[in-house]
Amino acid sequence: MKEKHVKMKKSYNDKIFDIINVLLMCILVVIFVWPLWFIVIASFSDPNEVWLGHVLLLPKGFTTIAYQAVAEYGDIWIGYRNTILYTVVGTLINMVLTICAAYPLARKDFMPRNILMFFFMLTMYFSGGLIPTYLVVNNLHLTNTFWAMIIPGAISIYNVIITRTYFINSIPKSLEEAAELDGANTFQLLIKVVLPLSKPILAVIGLYYAVGHWNDFYTALIYINDKSLLPLQSFLRDLLMSNKMSMANMQGLDAAAMEAKMQLAQTLKYSVIIVSTVPVLCIYPFIQKYFVKGVMIGSVKG
Repeated sequence: MKEKHVKMKKSYNDKIFDIINVLLMCILVVIFVWPLWFIVIASFSDPNEVWLGHVLLLPKGFTTIAYQAVAEYGDIWIGYRNTILYTVVGTLINMVLTICAAYPLARKDFMPRNILMFFFMLTMYFSGGLIPTYLVVNNLHLTNTFWAMIIPGAISIYNVIITRTYFINSIPKSLEEAAELDGANTFQLLIKVVLPLSKPILAVIGLYYAVGHWNDFYTALIYINDKSLLPLQSFLRDLLMSNKMSMANMQGLDAAAMEAKMQLAQTLKYSVIIVSTVPVLCIYPFIQKYFVKGVMIGSVKG
């Protein structure tokens, strides 16, 4: 009878815990999801309704005027083209260099791995600074070129460490030994054994690099002056800035036109966010199953 009472008590406590846990999760969902949802509905709502604060859960006065303003900004398509090129080429180079750095550091028979790892780690805490870095890039004649957006950030030591940890903890040594007995050299080991078993971590670091390239405007701000080489983020920033400047020079407009201009500027912010993030959000679901597994194995075990 006593044991039955204890079981009932535990069951009651478990129910209380589950209820509290569900409530906390619902609160967190509202905190994190609602701002994203608001950006979407505000971008499709009447600027006047957004301006007055009437948009809360659903779009009001459905319109695509903000997206039309973005589409009419012709330079945005140049930015899309450049950003796609920077993301694809840059991510490929990032992946190749990261794998080439991480795999030797994961092998115990690579004697200088500890020394190289020390110098790699050193760069995470100390850097040359902005001015020396710019002078190096300029002396290499990379400024105002396609490669200025790729070469200075061609490798991330953080991603190298994650990939190295994954290689050490998740690739069975018996497979490598069996491949070596069959006559496989180091390159064949990497291509035919290690990489096929490393899809989770490759998906993770690939996403890290791709998102970094897609969102990068600071590098262009430093190294790029040629308009034909600017990425999407730079053009979107210029669009917002030019809209603010046009708002500052509205002396010749009547009150209604000034109000419409200010309302459009308010909604334009949300449409710009959607335009710049949707392509990345479309890619994420395809690699989401690898993402959590890769992060957990690549970092927690290390």
